[in-house]
Amino acid sequence: MPKQKSEALFQLIKSLTKSEKRYCKLYMTQFGENQKILLLFDAVEATDQYDEKEILQQNPTIKPQQLSNLKAYLYDKIMHCMRSYHMKKNKDIQIREYLDHSQILFDRGLYQLCLKALKKAKKLALKSDNLELRLEILKLEKNVVARGIGNENPEKVNSIIREVKEVNVRINNINTLSNILVRLNNWYVKTGFVRKEEYLAEIKSYIQESMPEFDEAYLSFNEKLNLYNVHVVYFLFIQDFENAYHFARKWVALFDRHPEQVPEKTIMYIRGLNNLMVCQNKLVKYKELVRTLSKLKAIDQIPKVELNRNLQAMLFKYITIHEMNKYFLTGSFSEGVTLVSKIEDDLDQFVDKLGKHSTIIFYYKIACMYFGDSNHRMAVYWLQKIINEQHVDLREDIHCFARILNLISHYELGNTDIIDYYIKSTYRFLLQRDDLGDYQKYILQFLKNLSIETTDRELLRCFQELRTQLLTLIDRPYEKRAFIYFDIISWLESKIEKCSVQEVIQQKARKVLQDQEVISV
Repeated sequence: MPKQKSEALFQLIKSLTKSEKRYCKLYMTQFGENQKILLLFDAVEATDQYDEKEILQQNPTIKPQQLSNLKAYLYDKIMHCMRSYHMKKNKDIQIREYLDHSQILFDRGLYQLCLKALKKAKKLALKSDNLELRLEILKLEKNVVARGIGNENPEKVNSIIREVKEVNVRINNINTLSNILVRLNNWYVKTGFVRKEEYLAEIKSYIQESMPEFDEAYLSFNEKLNLYNVHVVYFLFIQDFENAYHFARKWVALFDRHPEQVPEKTIMYIRGLNNLMVCQNKLVKYKELVRTLSKLKAIDQIPKVELNRNLQAMLFKYITIHEMNKYFLTGSFSEGVTLVSKIEDDLDQFVDKLGKHSTIIFYYKIACMYFGDSNHRMAVYWLQKIINEQHVDLREDIHCFARILNLISHYELGNTDIIDYYIKSTYRFLLQRDDLGDYQKYILQFLKNLSIETTDRELLRCFQELRTQLLTLIDRPYEKRAFIYFDIISWLESKIEKCSVQEVIQQKARKVLQDQEVISV
């Protein structure tokens, strides 16, 4: 068997939960499967890295010439077991089972029995709002009617035709919205937040031309879910956090009104909570963030929700990132560093599931946490993981700010001998990425001057001058995004006031939270 198929069997078995593995073994034993199949299952399960030579040595009853067929058969058998195992928990699998039964009955000319099976399938499809499967059900219903069963009732025929039209309209809406979403996500993953007027004009023009016309009140669950998803991604992309927050709340409220959909669409529920917390973080809604995070942590307590390895990786990512965001909001970097040290092993464990985009975000947040704790050596260590990354076309914005933070960290470490080199390297990188705004220019010039200035008074003047320059940028639409990535103002104030950056941010955080208390009262 080709190498990828061997790896596929290994990955499939490793993805199984304990209960799934037990079910597979019992299922295969019950139906008297070849003992060699069970031996191969156990051998792959026991190894941390797939090695056919070792498997054959440990299981001499398995002959090398048999292995290829055994692997293919075992893979198919596991998939069959998983279909059976998840049948009662997954409505889509149940619907497809009824559809398969209906097709068999139809082919045998048992049309009334076929219609009964289709009725059961349609009931589940309506409950789960699965439009694609509803269309398959309707297609088979039309085939039955074409055989003269039920076509004596014109209303029945008209009902099927109306339903087909309605489902097609809904499917077209969802396809249109999902196409928009894929395009927006592609832009965001590549560049991050919109950073220039022409980019914003391009995005707005695309949205206006692509969005379908509809009345939200008449949309189905899935249509609303896709609509809210598009709006959240779009408004986050253009840094309109208030509107993103509005649609993220609608997203989560949709699931609150339809809790039966959570086990069916757990991924989308988790993403909704994550997007809501992203907005709460950007808008400094600390207490709301804490409440939403508690809701996310309790997801495994929801009846019928089962967390596979992918969902576990997703939860690890979102829970950890928002735990870190809590520390960023309050300036509790020392506590945040303690969290980082606890999750490093888990990060290595899930890194293959997180993907490059999420991994880069993790590295940058960890680096910022260490910087806030004044551990600049560790900040540089994590920043280098980003700077040395080959895929610089992924989240160009983080790559840019990682280099700037790396420069400042080297300054803090007293590595003045390499700062000039890094300034030139960063300048070239920013020019290549078309990301050299006033924010970046001011900082690069500031760091260049620091290597010349010597006295404390001159250093203080440099810090004060840069702070004044940067404060003029905070309200500029395409410059203010820079302050999302790194709170350089607080760092400058820590230098001016001769205290730690953690103390400065904590003092600001206390004031913000106190103001929120006053407003809420």
